[in-house]
Amino acid sequence: MTEKTHQEELERLKTLQQRAIMGGGEKAMDRHRSKGKLNARERLDLLFDSGSFVELNDLAESQCVDFGMEIRKVPGDGVVTGYGTIDGRITFAYAQDATVLGGSVGTIHGQKICRIMDEALKVKAPLIGLNDSGGGRLHEGFFASKGVAGMFFRNTAASGVIPQISCIMGPCAGVSVYSPALTDFIIMVKNQSQMVITGPKIIKDVTGETVTLEELGGADVHSRITGQAHFVATTDQESISLIRYLLGFLPSNHDEAPPLYSCNDDPERKNDSLTEIVPADFKKGYDMHQVITQIVDNNEFLEILPEFAPNIITGLARLDGNTVGIVGNQPSFMAGCLDYHSSDKAARFIRFCDCFNIPLINLVDVPGYFPGVKQEHAGIIRHGAKMLYAYAEATVPKITLALRKEYGGAVMAMCCAGMGVDLMLAWPVAQLVVLDTAAAINIIFRKDILEADDPDSFKKQKIKEYDYKYSNPFHAASNMLVDKIIEPSETRTQIIKGLKMLKNKKRPKPFRRHGNIPM
Repeated sequence: MTEKTHQEELERLKTLQQRAIMGGGEKAMDRHRSKGKLNARERLDLLFDSGSFVELNDLAESQCVDFGMEIRKVPGDGVVTGYGTIDGRITFAYAQDATVLGGSVGTIHGQKICRIMDEALKVKAPLIGLNDSGGGRLHEGFFASKGVAGMFFRNTAASGVIPQISCIMGPCAGVSVYSPALTDFIIMVKNQSQMVITGPKIIKDVTGETVTLEELGGADVHSRITGQAHFVATTDQESISLIRYLLGFLPSNHDEAPPLYSCNDDPERKNDSLTEIVPADFKKGYDMHQVITQIVDNNEFLEILPEFAPNIITGLARLDGNTVGIVGNQPSFMAGCLDYHSSDKAARFIRFCDCFNIPLINLVDVPGYFPGVKQEHAGIIRHGAKMLYAYAEATVPKITLALRKEYGGAVMAMCCAGMGVDLMLAWPVAQLVVLDTAAAINIIFRKDILEADDPDSFKKQKIKEYDYKYSNPFHAASNMLVDKIIEPSETRTQIIKGLKMLKNKKRPKPFRRHGNIPM
């Protein structure tokens, strides 16, 4: 038996570690970098605080010996996994290495990711996936399926327990897109990353359709059409910076509150410009983004899914240093009407905020649901019900402000009295009614209008009477459907005061396994 020495074994360790660092080899690394992409370890170095990343299972490798795989083994098996700190907070991550067999998910590759997911769940710390994978590794047959399925199972188990963020940093196909789809947020890199279930060649063979990979599943497609990409970055560096920024708004797990930041923006600051931004004439549009940035700390707002269903705005901000989730109608697009896409977008965001103890601020200016055959046939009833379900189920503090219009069923969809709202505010010009006044008068006095000597004059008189009696926040306040009518200039102040009052709101323990949301 050969006697071992420490030095020999240390040299063996260093050799294996160097092989792991080189991934698919120098040529493969050069090809990867020539596309403007960082390699897996460079991405992780940027993601974590300097010197904090600890790699695990770096010497794990494929056990496959078929199809020439015995000579293509690489320590690490195409994925770098480990933990470190981001702004001082423990975070777990994996980064797929596209230089090793295209980042394909083999048996060990999948097991490594499952292992790091288990650790993240044990200590209840955020999980980041940097995805760059062509899909399942065909060389290993069905063996890899357990690891792949295990990833999906753990994504689901971690949902609502720890924040999960996926960054698509290259072409991802098949099994490699379902794990990101199960996470809370997806970031894509423009003109560099794609997500598809089946690639252009298979589509061409099966359906005869000709399409490029970018046209099929690029960042523009998923940020604008499918709503799958919550954010789009232009480079690897920008996407990683965005991950760090996003994490700053989130708690490490469902048992914690989001980080509290010192606030240098006066909580008593007046919003004198809001009456200029928001016209009192309901027929005139405006940009709700301007209202949001006026209200929040330092005008800082992180919008989520900005290009998808822009008739509703969702995003994260801070008020007096505390993270809040904002849902706001957008009068400058489709007049702020709700439709099936905006209902889905809002419902998922509401449920995310409720998972992670993030209070909800609802800024309402909504004329109703967008009408039409397309909407009805697309299932607006079912999709709209998701939003109702999400608000009714949410137990975090919920504050709603009616700026102008609150019409019809959309009133309930935006969280009003009766839907569990904790504080219902309104501006003096707001109208909280079942229907626009003119439309209501046309229905109520249809016969009288036809018989009137001067129909136009009669209608104007009835509209004036109806507006004074019903189409105003004072009528709603008299019936306790509005808790407080506020001046627009004191919007920031009143919302912050409401949040302080609701800070210790108790969350009831679940009395059932879970409800059955209309999916």
